[in-house]
Amino acid sequence: MRCALWQKGLSLLLPLLLCSAPGAHALAQGGTPPDTSIAAGIAAGEADADMERRNLLNALHINLGFTTFRMGGGLLVDYIGYDQDSASREQFPSLASQGKLRDARILFGGKFNTKRNFTWQIGVMYDAAQKNWLFRQTGIMVAVPEIWSHFFIGRAKEGFSLNKVMVGYDGWSMERLPFTDATIPLLADGIKWLGLTPDRHWFWNLGLFTDWLSEGQTFSSYNNQFVVRAGWVPLVSDSVGTLLHLAMNFRAGDVNNDSLLLRSKPEAFPAPYFISTGTFPAQNGMTLGPEVYFRPGRVLLGGEYYWEKTHSELGTNWFHGGEAVVTWNTTGEVRSYNTVGNYFRGMTPRNTVIAGGSGGFETVLKVSYSNLTNGTIQGGTLWRVTPMLNWYMSDNLRLEFAYGYGVLKRFGLLGRTQFYQARMQLEM
Repeated sequence: MRCALWQKGLSLLLPLLLCSAPGAHALAQGGTPPDTSIAAGIAAGEADADMERRNLLNALHINLGFTTFRMGGGLLVDYIGYDQDSASREQFPSLASQGKLRDARILFGGKFNTKRNFTWQIGVMYDAAQKNWLFRQTGIMVAVPEIWSHFFIGRAKEGFSLNKVMVGYDGWSMERLPFTDATIPLLADGIKWLGLTPDRHWFWNLGLFTDWLSEGQTFSSYNNQFVVRAGWVPLVSDSVGTLLHLAMNFRAGDVNNDSLLLRSKPEAFPAPYFISTGTFPAQNGMTLGPEVYFRPGRVLLGGEYYWEKTHSELGTNWFHGGEAVVTWNTTGEVRSYNTVGNYFRGMTPRNTVIAGGSGGFETVLKVSYSNLTNGTIQGGTLWRVTPMLNWYMSDNLRLEFAYGYGVLKRFGLLGRTQFYQARMQLEM
């Protein structure tokens, strides 16, 4: 079975933080949007490498001759407060308001001085939950425009789910949907084939991954996995006009040590795991589902839904979940889309605060659902409704404010929890 699945495949610094990078000013003043043609391609690390507009200092981007070199990074700091009913307090008796470091990362990347588009990236992240550093998206990518393709070798996201492919700093909400956090590993080591037919707007992402290098890492729950994400963007525009994105996702994997643990936090990093299956027997797992997004200008609406099937000698289990979201950029910005990588980029405000403007405001309404209960496995079901506001003071500084209403069915109880959340996001 293992072989078969493998074969399948921070006074002085603040002005800098509030200033937009040159590319962002060009967009704000009606300049040319980034080139996302096949010729321009995408860089190693995909969405995580999309940091040109975020550079604060030119010194962070230099030419070494044989390769360019650039450095970027980010920091997320969260605050959360709770209001629980009696059942929720029985489920989780020790929820307390707190602030916490969510994420700190450093990215290095560049383009080799070759005729063919050949890029590299090294990403290092501080895992606040485990209190250690780990390599994130690290590897090389080569363009093969002759067949409308890019090939990546190294550590990367699998490519499953638009919401998962997007760099977390660029998302419209603080956290991704709980179901994919529970079921899809954060990273994987292997090779990916990304392609796009520019005229017909079909795209694909095929990946083969193994745990030869990641064995023992917290994200390594599979020995190997095969992933496909494919779709069609019949109405396509980078940063203006209407866009329609349709895609399907499929993955199959051989579970590490024939046991699996699916769990997720309730879209709040400082919170405990609200839903969790506990460790249960599973020899292999399969996940599939659609993603649909429509952007008629400054409004974006869409969602994703997935089903996960696990199998062992003791039986088969099915779990499912997804989310629906509507966003509205009240200050008129349009969230741009990478037409080669097929994901949405972060927001670029038209008028930054340092330039005397208001920055950019994005209102969000999101509903998510996750069901990790099936048969004897009682992992719980979780609904959450989240209205929130994102204030993009510049490309480099974003403040987020969210209210969440969650309903958890677990431990024989139906608990209701209100979440009051804020986040400071800093990038360079």
